[in-house]
Amino acid sequence: MGLRTKFNVAIVAAFLIGFAAAGFFLRNLFIEDARQQVLQEAGIMMSAANAIRKFTDTYIGPLAAQQNNSGQQFVAASVPSFVAQTTFKTLRAQYPDFTYREPALNPTNPTDRPTDWEADFINAFRDKSGLKQLTGDRETPTGRVLSLARPIPIDSPACLRCHSTPAEAPPAMLATYGRDNGFGWKLHEVVGAQVVSVPMSLPMQRAEARFMAFMIILFGVFLLVLIILNVLLHYTVIRPVLTLSHIANAVSLGDSSVEEYERKGRDEIAILSSAFNRMRRSLDSAMRMLE
Repeated sequence: MGLRTKFNVAIVAAFLIGFAAAGFFLRNLFIEDARQQVLQEAGIMMSAANAIRKFTDTYIGPLAAQQNNSGQQFVAASVPSFVAQTTFKTLRAQYPDFTYREPALNPTNPTDRPTDWEADFINAFRDKSGLKQLTGDRETPTGRVLSLARPIPIDSPACLRCHSTPAEAPPAMLATYGRDNGFGWKLHEVVGAQVVSVPMSLPMQRAEARFMAFMIILFGVFLLVLIILNVLLHYTVIRPVLTLSHIANAVSLGDSSVEEYERKGRDEIAILSSAFNRMRRSLDSAMRMLE
């Protein structure tokens, strides 16, 4: 195996190890970056939902209070949870995989009952009072979905007027939803969760595309570096060594007419050529003395 082959084998082996390690870590990095992007989108949706809830509670609720208390038709638009979820349902017309829900373990509206995985979020918040946020991944028929959940605690005594006992609830609400659901809530109790679900299929595809592009660029850079190194190796090492080898072979066969090889500079090849030339002159002098 020649010097060039050994050099290339060593370089390629080192590159393959580095390439594999870089691929492993970079792929994880791109995937985590895609996950953080999805979480950022979910956080924006959550903030928008909270803004809608606050607006409803501040401006719509007081206007609808008289009608709700009169026993007439219940104004569902006065409920922050209902308004936020209904508003985001319009988003699903264009983005069906994006969802916002406020499931509760004992909801007033049966449509707000949690699925199994939503109930897991709520129970986790109930078990750990200091827990402020949870994330979870799940597979759906349309692909992988990342969910962001935050607890819904009863922090205001005003909420208990509608959800403590049927006797305290507005008559219009009882007429609409009945007396069986949505009662028995307690102050500072976590009763549900805000859950935003965002698809990860598109961010993951983009992450994979960026990863593949980066690896292709990295491979191209390696090939360019390998070519440059081989050119440098040829002109700085291989060709001078072959020349010295040819001269040494000729001298060993008694051919004293072969020209000396002079390499300018202070590198190792130049030092080797100077040493070889001195050895050759010494050998010629010794041969003349013997003659």
